[in-house]
Amino acid sequence: MSMQVVSDVNNTFLSRREIVCDFPGLAGKIKKMDAADMISKQFKLDGKIIIPISMKSHSGRQTVTGTFYVYEDEVLAKKQVNPTIFKRLDKIKAAMAAAAPKEEGVVEQPAEASS
Repeated sequence: MSMQVVSDVNNTFLSRREIVCDFPGLAGKIKKMDAADMISKQFKLDGKIIIPISMKSHSGRQTVTGTFYVYEDEVLAKKQVNPTIFKRLDKIKAAMAAAAPKEEGVVEQPAEASS
């Protein structure tokens, strides 16, 4: 998967970094958390809070433009960002956590049955 950085601004007034990226050819295929992981790997942002603010598809093109805020402190992020965004991210993380053990359990059962 490729990514092109449109803008990377360090907003010192709000103590955050604002990154806008294009994801060409990934319209309808990329999720917010996957995009946040790509941002984290690209900019080496381990240990920082990356909040996907918006993912916008363009009409007639297979390009998605994503806006991400990067915070050092989670308390500051919760003061500035709409609480609805955090609720949505918590739902996504809970769904991912619930799906992960089920997939591992399915993998282990056939291995035990064949032994």
